[in-house]
Amino acid sequence: MVAGQIGGAERFLATLTAHPGRSEHVIALMTPNRDLAAFFRAGEMPLHNPGLCRENPLAYLWRSYGRTDLAWLGHVIAAERADILHCHTYGSHVLAARAAQRFGLPLVRTEHGVRHYRDPTCALNRHWALKHTTKIVAVSNFVGRTVAHIEPAVADRIHVVHNGIDLARFAPQPPRREGPFTLAAIARLEPIKRLNIALRALPQVPDVVLEIAGDGAERDKLEQLARDLGIASRVRFHGHLADPGPVIAAADAVINCTREEALSLSALEAGAMQRPTIGFAQGGLVEAVVDGRTGWLSDDDSVAGFARLLRQASADRAEAARRGIEARAWVTAGFGLAKMCEGYEAVYTRLV
Repeated sequence: MVAGQIGGAERFLATLTAHPGRSEHVIALMTPNRDLAAFFRAGEMPLHNPGLCRENPLAYLWRSYGRTDLAWLGHVIAAERADILHCHTYGSHVLAARAAQRFGLPLVRTEHGVRHYRDPTCALNRHWALKHTTKIVAVSNFVGRTVAHIEPAVADRIHVVHNGIDLARFAPQPPRREGPFTLAAIARLEPIKRLNIALRALPQVPDVVLEIAGDGAERDKLEQLARDLGIASRVRFHGHLADPGPVIAAADAVINCTREEALSLSALEAGAMQRPTIGFAQGGLVEAVVDGRTGWLSDDDSVAGFARLLRQASADRAEAARRGIEARAWVTAGFGLAKMCEGYEAVYTRLV
């Protein structure tokens, strides 16, 4: 993994390596973020880390096409006697494909999203990297369809394995019965998450409170926006939390403002804890949330559309609690951790 923040892909990898089933996982991590390395070490995952690395366009080119990081990854592969190379995040795609070729390993690639397919600056050697990827795992049907549409030549290599949730860790919590209607946002604070939409909708829904767990480059802008809108007293920024459970438990519902969410771990975690999700009916979120049953989804991708959902949800706390119970049943049926691990184990077994 090449990554600079702690988001859904990083939390997924921590979960997969901590519950490996019959497979043994070792993480080879390249990051400029000490907190991310500490995050993996806290879970006691076997971790190889060459020290803090840069993450920018020049560093990407050096890492992907140079010799230094390829040699380091080769040492990790040899030391661990690896059978399969499994890569995550755009920054690792070319390097992993080169390493798989050099050391004769099958390569699995999990697609955690589609943003890099929409960005023309990420197209360099995309065809080559995909050509040398043995199996592509998409975290949702939405991601799988998107990759197949953009790169039809690899459609037969795509296998969908939905992200899974530790149903014991994210156990059901009783619904809140008093206090202001509270929303929780569990997300990296970057433009793609579009939390500015939630902030701009909040003045239209008096007395609703928003708790934000996450950090990132947009935090200062979002805090300033909350002050400018006069809602700073109703919005609290917690920063990154190793365990988002307490923030979810203290909320009546979670929100997701992303336009093309791959699946949404936070929606699944919230659902497991009996909290419904409020968001837009786009991307993979429609696979994690059932409108009218486990949450509220809007086809109106706007501040006004989101504000309408907030008014509907906050007007009936009993209905929010009912949808939370349905959400737990939905997540239990289709998004359990064991099911995810079985899916990856099946992929690994075919390759070894």
